[in-house]
Amino acid sequence: MNRRHIAAAAITLVCALTVLTAPVQAFAAPAPPSPSAAQPQSGPKTPKKSLEEVREEIDALYRKAGTATDAYNLAEEQAKKQSGEIVKLARAIVEGQSKIAELKAQAGAQAREQYRTGGLPPGAQLMLSDDPQLFLDGVNRVREGQQAAQGALGELTRTQQDLETYTQDASTNWEKLEANRLKQAEAKKKINAQIAAAKKLESQLKKKERARLLKLEQEAEYKLQTAWLSSGALKDINRDASANGKKAVAFATAQIGKPYDWGAEGPDSYDCSGLTSQAWAAAGRPIPRTSQEQWRLLPHIAVKDLRPGDLIIYHGDASHVGMYIGDGAIVHAPRPGRNVTLAGAGSMQILGVVRPDK
Repeated sequence: MNRRHIAAAAITLVCALTVLTAPVQAFAAPAPPSPSAAQPQSGPKTPKKSLEEVREEIDALYRKAGTATDAYNLAEEQAKKQSGEIVKLARAIVEGQSKIAELKAQAGAQAREQYRTGGLPPGAQLMLSDDPQLFLDGVNRVREGQQAAQGALGELTRTQQDLETYTQDASTNWEKLEANRLKQAEAKKKINAQIAAAKKLESQLKKKERARLLKLEQEAEYKLQTAWLSSGALKDINRDASANGKKAVAFATAQIGKPYDWGAEGPDSYDCSGLTSQAWAAAGRPIPRTSQEQWRLLPHIAVKDLRPGDLIIYHGDASHVGMYIGDGAIVHAPRPGRNVTLAGAGSMQILGVVRPDK
């Protein structure tokens, strides 16, 4: 193994340990700017938006933040995976270097022994004896020595090749790790920007308007839920949860009242997929971390086959998820500024249903 590869391996090991020991920095959503800081604008005044238009705009901003949160969570999961792979490879590199040193020491010992015996191994010296039995013993020992030497040489070659592969894999995983960290940073910017914009809109409303805004949100959800129920979606849905589904539902409903926090997986706060993934982990069935990965990788179920514990994926981009608990309801973590709560299963645009324990 040349020095360049050993140096690369050492650098990878140091980098891996640095990644694992580096503290995780928390990023809070930026506070909305004070209304007093707004600069007067010249030109014609923009017509004031209706409260319904403001509600739709705020909802759209939080939807975009939810999509960015999914991207952040996925990049974070991938970064964790790459960190783990780098550590495994770093350990393999250290073990490989130790093994190579041991094999070289054995080879050196054999060379020194041959030097002491005049360049002939003990078996070859016995072959020079006039005693037939000693001659045969010498032949066997020479063969054994040759096989052992060939085996040691082959093992040394394989170990060096493995070490070269480990070093290349570590470098590749490090590049992937850095790429995922860049994705996380970009997603954080988008999340904070969308949340800040939504909060700014809300901060510009008077107290009565904010109360009316909440009522409009509830009315919009009720309208969607009523339309969903009227469609006959629940007509034949009366199935019992599986044993694991009951555990998942029990965990999820026990989190009601805890605040939404993007990227959170509990125990004090959750985002939407953080809640569902932790609920199913508590039920003994680990599932993907993000709502988009849950939709992509878990078995799809027809809405008519819903049972408690199933996950309902929402919106065309699969950016939200809730857990069905029966009677047309879900438990979910809605968005920033809201707590884990119950809601109508049809109160948002349903993309489809997945079943973690199918």
